[in-house]
Amino acid sequence: MSELMATANIAAQYEIAERRRRIYTGLLLILLLVLLIGGVRVAEEANSGSILAGLPKVFDYPFDILSQAYSKGWDFWSIPFSLQHAENGVQHTYFYYLIETINMAVVSTLIGFTLGGLISIIASRNLVKSRTLVWVTRRFTDIARAFPEIVIALFLIFIFGKNPIAAVVAIAFHTTGALSKMFSEVNENADMKAWEGLEAAGASWLQKVWFGIIPQVWPNWISYGLLRFEINVRASAILGFVGAGGLGQQFKTFVDWKFGADIAAIILLLILTITAIDILSTWARRRFIGKTAH
Repeated sequence: MSELMATANIAAQYEIAERRRRIYTGLLLILLLVLLIGGVRVAEEANSGSILAGLPKVFDYPFDILSQAYSKGWDFWSIPFSLQHAENGVQHTYFYYLIETINMAVVSTLIGFTLGGLISIIASRNLVKSRTLVWVTRRFTDIARAFPEIVIALFLIFIFGKNPIAAVVAIAFHTTGALSKMFSEVNENADMKAWEGLEAAGASWLQKVWFGIIPQVWPNWISYGLLRFEINVRASAILGFVGAGGLGQQFKTFVDWKFGADIAAIILLLILTITAIDILSTWARRRFIGKTAH
């Protein structure tokens, strides 16, 4: 009888918790709806009613781009291979700027991966005894992650000028903060038995990190690094909008000129490139982690 009463009590408590969850969910949805409506009204007032008036025209510009691309016929597929832009007397195809964008992502990812790995070790509470040093390092990673790449790039453009260096430094800085945060969490979840064994054998701190921690966390580091590379390819393309070079800068130029066929060709190149990188990096992550596990 007592077991039946206990089961009934648990069922009643579960029903109460489920009813409370539904109420809270409903209230949250109502709150979000109110905030959405309020935000639209504030935006309408700030933009003199242009938002709602422009909604019926939201597909006009994409349709114009597609129609211009369609009007090119089979010549559309030759756009990425043709010489489109002259700079310093030298003409380049869109593939040149695509490679430049990928190079920006590669260099910034390598820099961010290296610095992020080094900083993450200092930011790991189980590896560093000084709580002050860990706290200061973690606050640096917070600052590095707090600023979007485009904000950093806008600042660096005034220092380096409108070139890919500004984009590489901006992306590398943000990548360092993001990866060091993820790496430090992986480090703190590492099994400390190897560390303790090396410590008992008289190993130095650097030896304990190198032989006791790095072999455990390396597969996850690689996985996060490849994932970040995918993100950095997109970021490299976006930073072109502020004049930091790459394919994004060409994209902005033709958006300003309203050359729909070129815009469509650049979008297609970016989509195919990012998709290919996503597939290859996913394959590499699974293959690497699988080999490491064996």
